[in-house]
Amino acid sequence: MSSSVYFIDLRASFKKNLMTKIDLLLDAAGMSEIIKKKDLVAVKLHFGEAGNAAFIRPIFIRQMVGCVKKVGGDPFLTDANTLYAGTRSDTPAHIRTAIQNGFAFSVVDAPIIIADGLRGKNETAVTVNRKHFKKVYIGTDIIQADALVSVAHFKGHELSGFGGTIKNLGMGCASRRGKMAQHSDLGPKVVKKKCVGCGECIGHCSQSALSLKKKKATIDAEKCIGCGECILICSNKAVQVRWNQSVPLFMEKMIEYTEGVLKNKVGKSLFINVINNVSPACDCPPFNDAPIVRDIGFLAGTDPIAVDRASVDLVNAEKVLEGSCLKTNTAPGEDKFRGIYPKVDWDVQFDYAEQIGLGTCDYKLVKI
Repeated sequence: MSSSVYFIDLRASFKKNLMTKIDLLLDAAGMSEIIKKKDLVAVKLHFGEAGNAAFIRPIFIRQMVGCVKKVGGDPFLTDANTLYAGTRSDTPAHIRTAIQNGFAFSVVDAPIIIADGLRGKNETAVTVNRKHFKKVYIGTDIIQADALVSVAHFKGHELSGFGGTIKNLGMGCASRRGKMAQHSDLGPKVVKKKCVGCGECIGHCSQSALSLKKKKATIDAEKCIGCGECILICSNKAVQVRWNQSVPLFMEKMIEYTEGVLKNKVGKSLFINVINNVSPACDCPPFNDAPIVRDIGFLAGTDPIAVDRASVDLVNAEKVLEGSCLKTNTAPGEDKFRGIYPKVDWDVQFDYAEQIGLGTCDYKLVKI
């Protein structure tokens, strides 16, 4: 049975501007049926790392917050702290970064609550009994919320091929321990001939697993937790993912965490993907490269897998923008995400999600 995925493009007029279209989208997707009066509603998003500008515009979030309030919900904006050492690795820094990126209360009309507490340890264990995890560890305030609205910036991702609803939930809602459990089998490698010995990666390693030996970066495998921060930081591409069975394993783990996030939110979750500023990598590094395709629009639905699958298809139907990093798979219909990350089989996450009953890739796109 197919799932309905609702879509608005970015065309607008005096009679119907984009904010009005967002209201129509969320109404069609069933927000009034999901959120009841006095529900505490977690609006899960990525506030963007300092220096990154590809994240969702705060005024879009304000409009969605208004929709939640209109149906009687009490929304708060949330995310969980990062595993890597950045500007969102503890709650004070995370909130400060969010406000500096435009998510102040005066703009978005909702408070910010970081779901896993001061240092990422405020977590709730959720039993899933799956292949990789018996229990998963989720930021407590997301679990305790009555309803969940996931708002994801859809883009490329260096480990999962793309980042959308699944990534926003499975990785984004996990506590520090949960993030580590998903990443821990992904220890990177250093390509010595590319390393210039600048030492930039060392200061960004939260576990002190990197050092310089004979003017080359060296990774202590015992300390490394596989968070991938050094991969993002290295401007010479000397630190690289080990392209082996670990990447599919990571995706399956992320799916199990997504299931854990949603386990107590059956019938109480809405998933939104914003397909603009489609950057080739995630919003976690302190920069974003040029978008790979044009701005497309917004998708919403109650099936997280269908929403992500539809987003992938819409991006892949586009031609690549001139001046982006993509040099292959540039024509309409070609796989843009494999063009960026040729060794990442992103279908793994869809296959496993369908296998465990998390959702379906069979969708019907309904244009609003």
